[in-house]
Amino acid sequence: MSSTRTYWLDLFTGKTWGEFIDAGASVTGFRETRWTTVQKMKPGDYVLCYLTGVSRWIGVLEITSEPFMDHTPIWEDEVFPCRIKVKLVEALTPDTSVPIHDLLPLMKTTKDLAHPQSWTGYFRGSPAKWNAADGELIIQAIREAARNPVVRPVDQAKLSRRPRALKARTGSFTVPEDIETETESATDDEQTRSDEASAHVEAQWLLVQLGSDMGLDVWVARNDKNRSFGGHRFSDIRSLKSALPSQFDDATNRTIEHIDVLWLKGHSIVAAFEIESTTSIYSGLLRMSDLIAMQPNLNIPLYLVAPDESRGRVIAEINRPTFSRLSPPMSEMCRYISFSTLRERLAEVRRMAKYLKPEFLDELSESCEVEEE
Repeated sequence: MSSTRTYWLDLFTGKTWGEFIDAGASVTGFRETRWTTVQKMKPGDYVLCYLTGVSRWIGVLEITSEPFMDHTPIWEDEVFPCRIKVKLVEALTPDTSVPIHDLLPLMKTTKDLAHPQSWTGYFRGSPAKWNAADGELIIQAIREAARNPVVRPVDQAKLSRRPRALKARTGSFTVPEDIETETESATDDEQTRSDEASAHVEAQWLLVQLGSDMGLDVWVARNDKNRSFGGHRFSDIRSLKSALPSQFDDATNRTIEHIDVLWLKGHSIVAAFEIESTTSIYSGLLRMSDLIAMQPNLNIPLYLVAPDESRGRVIAEINRPTFSRLSPPMSEMCRYISFSTLRERLAEVRRMAKYLKPEFLDELSESCEVEEE
């Protein structure tokens, strides 16, 4: 194993894997929003190919070029213009691919997770940097499957996990099957409300603490400054700001001041987080929608932090017509972070926080963009 080689995750659906193979398996690509991460990929690095929906490892690629932008059609439904040239190291078929569950107990990244489903947090977007030891383990498993294939038929209907967009004259949207309102989502169970509030404050504290440890100034929603978590008061954090940057108009500032967490550097906002611990996610989405509508040229990464079980709903709601008609669409501005990923990844990087850059969030967040049918 090369000491300088990096391992990267690349997510495929059954369809995009087939199109990649049919096109000669010489170029893989990613959405334009992933360009910053793609630029870190170098010749000699290995790409671990994962089949979504059926949760299987299907191939290994070696990068043979520097990243480049190209819109030449390879995939039918999407362009994936951030590209790298590759060569096949190993390739399986969907039926002979390696189930992730065979490797979960052996992988350093996933074997000690507190929640049994937390491993899904590592498969929420690509490319993503992968643990080197786990990368070698996956490659060995794929090579063994190539030498001694075991046929495990896949459910074709499960090859695409993401909500898919429907075309309309004015654009592409998702229409959630189950429409809830704030009132319908409310619960009379006091323990449930208490648990939700606790999860919200925990996520808020983790983000505030991380931002401060990274050397950034932080902001919490105006009404939350007196909160505490685990015996720690938000107000005790030295970098917690009492006033927002003065670059926006009053209407924008009134929206921003209610956002759950902001990371600040000087007079600039470098990241904004809305945390939704309840079954309804509208309040945070509406604040972000208002911000985009009022400041369409604002280049601030937005993140919606929500429970793992809310993932599908978050992506579907962000792609509603209300939010897709924004310019730019909210799905291009906002990424999803699950509670379990936030807890586990932040625990891993806490000691090196002062060396992290805000771009680190790309590694633990997931795009909310959808594929068209």
